[in-house]
Amino acid sequence: MSRPKYSILVVDDDKNICKMIEINLRKTKEYEVRTALNGESCLKAIREEIPDLVLLDIQMPGIDGIETLKRIRDEDPRIPVIMMSAHGTIEKAVQSMKLGAYDFITKPFPADRLLVTVKNALMTSSLKREVDELRTELKKKYHFDNIVGQSGKMQEVFRAMEKIIDSNVTVLIQGESGTGKELIARAIHYQSKRANKPFVAVNCSALPESLLESELFGHERGAFTGATGKRIGKFEVANGGTIFLDEIGLMTQVTQAKLLRVLQEREFERVGGNELVKVDVRVISATNVDLEEAVKNGSFREDLYYRISVFPIKLPPLRERKEDIPLLAAHFLDKFAKQENKNIEGIAPDAMELLMNYHWPGNVRELENAIERAVLLANSNEITPKDLPQNVRAIGERKVYEKESTLSSWIEKLEEEALRQALLECEGNISKTAKKLGIGRATIYRKAKKYGLPMVNK
Repeated sequence: MSRPKYSILVVDDDKNICKMIEINLRKTKEYEVRTALNGESCLKAIREEIPDLVLLDIQMPGIDGIETLKRIRDEDPRIPVIMMSAHGTIEKAVQSMKLGAYDFITKPFPADRLLVTVKNALMTSSLKREVDELRTELKKKYHFDNIVGQSGKMQEVFRAMEKIIDSNVTVLIQGESGTGKELIARAIHYQSKRANKPFVAVNCSALPESLLESELFGHERGAFTGATGKRIGKFEVANGGTIFLDEIGLMTQVTQAKLLRVLQEREFERVGGNELVKVDVRVISATNVDLEEAVKNGSFREDLYYRISVFPIKLPPLRERKEDIPLLAAHFLDKFAKQENKNIEGIAPDAMELLMNYHWPGNVRELENAIERAVLLANSNEITPKDLPQNVRAIGERKVYEKESTLSSWIEKLEEEALRQALLECEGNISKTAKKLGIGRATIYRKAKKYGLPMVNK
């Protein structure tokens, strides 16, 4: 027999009401029911075992329902409480809702009304807990400690981020493609006081001007061909939270002007609308474009540049923080080995040497892709050079070639010097030189000609 899914605590000073509610709830086979006859017993029962739901009467001797509700909220504010009120206590029932009760039902109530209210309360509570858990996981996931980087340049980035976590200042993250600009933006958001509000990312380079404006600010029905209904823009969706404008350097002048107004006035109009929409949004922008140069050549507004770059953060390319490569590679290896369910314990030294020598034009993203590919190809318990992409392996092959070329050149110089000395001692006589060195006349002739050495054909 399956165990009940939820535990419910029924609190009422009338034993008959407690019994009636218990019988009705147990019929579903989903609820385990405990009862208490007063507020003190209720609080004691909660301390012994936290229930999934409390059904609480308002009118009770001693500690009444309102005071008991307050104390339950102090014990654990996540416990949903349904207040039970008689006709004369409606005003107190409304008061209990303001104090955090989920709902109230008026006695006497039919069994089906009770069951529906209980089911809805449990479902809502379950969803809230899932959201809370998700927020906690996101906060952990985007904590600074989880951003891989021990190099001095990344430590500078972390120190800069800490300074503006709880500020509303606009942030401009600059760096090449693949350096992790969005990861930094999410970390700032999820460690800030706005963490419980939305984080909305918009790629400004992915949409044409007409669609980008609608994407950011929304539109009214009939604003343009195809606008068959009203649409809420990303700024409204992000209200209270953070909007991340990626590749802002590619935004057109028209959209730049509208964005400037939002930053200055904290309000805008939807496309095709006249109503002012007010928002409270933190703006974090990112670009791999040199915006100062763009301002000089007129492609980016100077006033907007100063608005979005109140606090700039510069992300270094991977080639400038190579000491982070082993850490990043190990992080990605662990991630993809688990994902592919493969037992890969590490990266072979010669493969790691290749990773360290490569210049990584695609930065961290390229390294991540390389490790993912290597995990898929690996046939042993470690990543070897043959598992890496050809462009990464080519660096090592070139170094070997250069090393061999250097050795060959060195040998040739020794050979030239030895032949020069021998010819000098033999006065340029090929026959005597060949006899002295123990090699054939033809070889002496060919080598001397190659190095441009004087000789006598005897």
